[in-house]
Amino acid sequence: MSTTVPHDERPLTILYRDDDLVAINKPSGLLVHRSPIDKHETRFAIQLLRDQIGQRVYPLHRLDKPTSGVLLFALSPEIASQMRIQWENGLVQKDYLAVVRGYGPERLHLDYPLKYQRDSLGDADKSDSPLQEAITDFSRLACIEIPHCVDRYPQSRYSLMHCQPRTGRKHQLRRHLKHLSHPIIGDPKHGKSVHNHFFARQFGADRLLLAATELTVHHPKTAEVLSINAPLEGRYAKLVRTFNWQHQIPSRWLSN
Repeated sequence: MSTTVPHDERPLTILYRDDDLVAINKPSGLLVHRSPIDKHETRFAIQLLRDQIGQRVYPLHRLDKPTSGVLLFALSPEIASQMRIQWENGLVQKDYLAVVRGYGPERLHLDYPLKYQRDSLGDADKSDSPLQEAITDFSRLACIEIPHCVDRYPQSRYSLMHCQPRTGRKHQLRRHLKHLSHPIIGDPKHGKSVHNHFFARQFGADRLLLAATELTVHHPKTAEVLSINAPLEGRYAKLVRTFNWQHQIPSRWLSN
C-alpha cells in the first residue's frame, strides 16, 4: 500500500550544489531562520537544509516566508563573506514572477525610495531610518480578463509580471507594486483581501503569488556566471496553466 508523504515533511528541493554553494527551491510558507515575529513556527530552511545535507549552511540572502523560489547558501563562512560582496556591490541579478491585480505596465523602470519598515518584534531594536533608494524593473509578460465581478467591475483583470529588483529593500517588490496600484495577489498586508479570497476560493491559490524564479551570481572560486532556476510548482504552476500563460515565460521557470 502506497503512502503519501505530507508536504511539510518532504526533503527540500536542491537546485544546485558543489563544494562551496548549495541552493534550494524554498516553498511558500517556510521561514529562512528563526524569527521572533513567528515564534510558534518550528520549521526553518537553515535547519532543514543542514540536517538534509549533513553540514552547516550560511544564508546569503533572504526570501519572505510567503515567497517561494531560489534561496542560496554558502557552505563555509569564508565563501559566505566572498559572496556577500556581490550583493553589496549590486552584482547579483534576481528574477521574480508576480501575479498582480489589473493590467500592469508593459515596461517600467521604477525608482521609488522606501522607508525602512520596522516589525513590532523582529526590528524592535532598530530605529526609524530615512528613505532608502529602491529600484525595480518591471515588464508585463501576460494578462487576462475573466468574467467575474470580484470588486467594482463586471470583469476582473490580472497580469503576470517579471520583476527585477536592483536594490534589496524590505518587501521591495510588494511595496513597489502596491505603489503602482497593482498589488500582488495573496499579499495580506499590501494587497486587497477581496482579490486574495477570490483566488483562494476559485483557483485554490491561497498563497502569495510571488516567486524568485532565477538567481544569477558569479562563482566565488571560478568567477564563472552561475544562473540557478527555481521552476514554479504546485498551486502557482497550476494557476499559470489555468490562465494559459505557460508559453509567455521561459520553460526553465515552470515545472513539467
